[in-house]
Amino acid sequence: MSVGILTLVVLALALIGYVLARRRAVAAADGDARNLHSRTGYYGQLVFLFTSVPALLVMLVWLFLQPIIIENAVSSQIPDTAIPESGELSLVMSDVRRIAGGIDRLMQAEGINEDQLEIMTAEGGDMRARLGAVGVALGGEVHGDVFTAAKAYRQSQQTGTMAMSVVVIVLAAGFLAVSLSRIHKDLRARNISEAFVLTLLIGASLVAILTTIGIVLSLLFETYNFFQLYPWQDYFLSTTWNPQFTGGSDLGFIPLVWGTLYVSLVALIVSVPIGLMIAIYLAEYAGKKTRSIAKPAIEVLAGIPTIVYGLFALITIGPFIRDWIAQPTGLGDSSSSVLTAGLVMGIMLIPFVSSLSDDIINAVPQSLRDGSYGLGATQSETVKQVILPAALPGVVGAILLAASRAIGETMIVVMGAGAAAKMSLNPLEAMTTVTVKIVSQLTGDTEFASPETLVAFALGLTLFLFTLCLNVLALIIVRKYREQYE
Repeated sequence: MSVGILTLVVLALALIGYVLARRRAVAAADGDARNLHSRTGYYGQLVFLFTSVPALLVMLVWLFLQPIIIENAVSSQIPDTAIPESGELSLVMSDVRRIAGGIDRLMQAEGINEDQLEIMTAEGGDMRARLGAVGVALGGEVHGDVFTAAKAYRQSQQTGTMAMSVVVIVLAAGFLAVSLSRIHKDLRARNISEAFVLTLLIGASLVAILTTIGIVLSLLFETYNFFQLYPWQDYFLSTTWNPQFTGGSDLGFIPLVWGTLYVSLVALIVSVPIGLMIAIYLAEYAGKKTRSIAKPAIEVLAGIPTIVYGLFALITIGPFIRDWIAQPTGLGDSSSSVLTAGLVMGIMLIPFVSSLSDDIINAVPQSLRDGSYGLGATQSETVKQVILPAALPGVVGAILLAASRAIGETMIVVMGAGAAAKMSLNPLEAMTTVTVKIVSQLTGDTEFASPETLVAFALGLTLFLFTLCLNVLALIIVRKYREQYE
């Protein structure tokens, strides 16, 4: 039974429980709902929650643990002779997963049964050709034991899914029966139901916290493994980035940080003045009709996918800067440059600055404006000397938020700035950023335990610390300079 169907079955049981609980509550009160402690809806809600929530939580935990348990069990069955000379078991397991996923498609396409599959599994070459016919591509030599492991993997998945379905349905039905049996007219259904909902809300809040902790711990552990294989002095002090998966790599992060900060600086130089001026105009000068049209139109920029901005940088802005600025001045000859990525990223960040700044300026009390006008100040003087100083903490926070967004951008940099890790002050040269190299180091079938792959986690931790510092700085500025208004 698929996860979607299983979820629908659990919800159907919960809805049945909701209806039955309401009827049972009314029957327990001799047909008069006024004799009940709570409204009938709370009795139905109580049974609905107890029927669905525990079963769905068990299903989520099962879905999380089952792949880990199956992979550990199957990987232990793979003999050393089936592991390539690189010693990477993960590459073998990747083939196992692909084969297991293609077996069902193969059986459906060729109309074979389990016995015929058993015969085909012994014929590795024939099996590989048949899998290729249904779109399962396997790289390199595949040992016959790998096909056997894939079959065991598939069988374990089917068994685990079936067991999960049985456990979840039995659990839902059991809680449905128990919760229905406990309904009586004096049951404090509302109190129990609201306590249950409160627990769910607390659990939902903890998800974000636990996710953050998990991300940080994974980065820390893998970064520690990286520094066990590569000297930390070379990572922090070297100005050369030259990963070589065959050995002899130089993994200094300074050029990547320089490119990240340089591109982000250009983007902020473009977005901050334009975004701030747009916010001032919309908040203080534009009429209601103009504002109702202009503000949504500007915010559309925030909804455009970054890949579209990247294509815009690659096809339009890059060639324009190369033909009209870089080549005539002799400062560059490539369409990929810091200026290209920075300009396009700055356009993307305009709505972040303008929208947040607009809301902050509108939050300044009207009494401050009236007081300034009463003292004889003009509108421009009021904006400059009263409104902007009052809104400054929030505006700074908006700018730092845009900076964090710029530091984490990838697609625009890949297509606009290139992938060259270098340190230069020339904005017309190609450079790259931390995020681009994180993607490139983790792309492809590479040995995960090598420094060239683990360095991606060190770069991720570095990027995380940069954005964390920016967020903390924004929080400090807002708290220190925020003014309280009645």
